[in-house]
Amino acid sequence: MQESGEMYLENILILSRKKPNIRSIDICEHMGYSKPSVSRAVGLLRNGGYILVDHNGYITLTGEGRAIAEKIYERHTLLTEFLVRLGVDEKTAAEDACKIEHNISDASFEAIKNHVRRQTEEQTS
Repeated sequence: MQESGEMYLENILILSRKKPNIRSIDICEHMGYSKPSVSRAVGLLRNGGYILVDHNGYITLTGEGRAIAEKIYERHTLLTEFLVRLGVDEKTAAEDACKIEHNISDASFEAIKNHVRRQTEEQTS
């Protein structure tokens, strides 16, 4: 899956946590993309088996789509938190996390995740 597809899945997940029914227009507004761009992406994601679109145009993640979205979202939130802890301002940290989340290896992400977990445990002890 390409980075752009991961971004769409992540944003569909975020939107689905805010409202029960998601349509293409919601994605356009949330991501700031044009209707044709979102329409094309929705078609590709549907054909790839990552989302379902019902007869009313409501979009839901499939199991595979949700797994990818959850993985990317976890990376985004944890990397943002990690960068903020290092002293990066929140806006820059979120922007940088968005760039890193798609390219970081599973091994490197797990190492950062374990480091953050240990740090959090030390702070709460």
